[in-house]
Amino acid sequence: MAKILVTGAAGFIGSRLSLKLLQRGDEIVGMDNLNDYYAVEHKRRNLHALEQHSRFSFAACDFCDAPAVNRLFDDHQFSAVAHIGAMASVRYSVKNPSLYSTVNVHGSVNLFEAARRQGPVHMLLASTGSVYGQSTPVPFSESAPADRPLAAYPASKRAMEIFGHSYSHIFSMPVTVLRFFNVYGPHGRPDMMPWQWTLDILAGRELTLFDGGKLKRDWTFIDDIIDGFLAALDTPKGYRIFNLGCGNPVENTEFVKTLEKILGKSARIHPVPAPASEPKITYADISLARRELGYEPKVHVHEGLQRFIVWLKENRLI
Repeated sequence: MAKILVTGAAGFIGSRLSLKLLQRGDEIVGMDNLNDYYAVEHKRRNLHALEQHSRFSFAACDFCDAPAVNRLFDDHQFSAVAHIGAMASVRYSVKNPSLYSTVNVHGSVNLFEAARRQGPVHMLLASTGSVYGQSTPVPFSESAPADRPLAAYPASKRAMEIFGHSYSHIFSMPVTVLRFFNVYGPHGRPDMMPWQWTLDILAGRELTLFDGGKLKRDWTFIDDIIDGFLAALDTPKGYRIFNLGCGNPVENTEFVKTLEKILGKSARIHPVPAPASEPKITYADISLARRELGYEPKVHVHEGLQRFIVWLKENRLI
């Protein structure tokens, strides 16, 4: 049984990962500062489910607080850190860049430092496919320089990745970077497009689509992301970067049409030009993850959205 620290444990991906790790027998310390970037009730719902497990303990802690992080590492001997917590959202980062450097860069370094002092702790970093920006050839390969991010969010994540390399190189710390692509599904954040678009369609509000919905996104279902993460967790080895996507970009118009069909209601589309922070496509080359991790996404958009809508209805969120 491993003892694993999961940051952002009350959030979307962190809570799903924590639950899966508990189900397989690991001991989890979940860290979250329960900030109010979106309604805290959603985080508390996730946290309540985790607290039903005897092998879960919760640390109401901010990883930007270095002394608090150090105390947590003093109290526990971790075999791995699943660093999921972050400030997310490309568009929000455009208006709040300093927040993203503080949380995603400085906060991550606090964790690196604590892990370095404790010993050979496997650090797994949740990054993003948006680090590839607009100029990377598709499909996006991990070998691309990813040095032209379009906004503060991917820039901060790329900086975190590079810090991870320096710690791995100098201190022989196993560091695995996992670049997530457009994750969606049950327990998703209410500020994300699938949830927002669902509410807009049901309420009859205009639904804003950049470039008339021609942007393509590599929508990846949450269960597939978690499977890839677990495979990486179980194979620590130096410094590695893996794309975790579906490998099947979908035009946003098709995504909305799928929602319309599931909801039984038409969307009112309001097309607008895409802002400079939005790439025309996200598209993961998953051949490396497939080869080294046995990663194979199983859930495509139609089935994934059906599961998401069922969850929203079961929890009376729509």
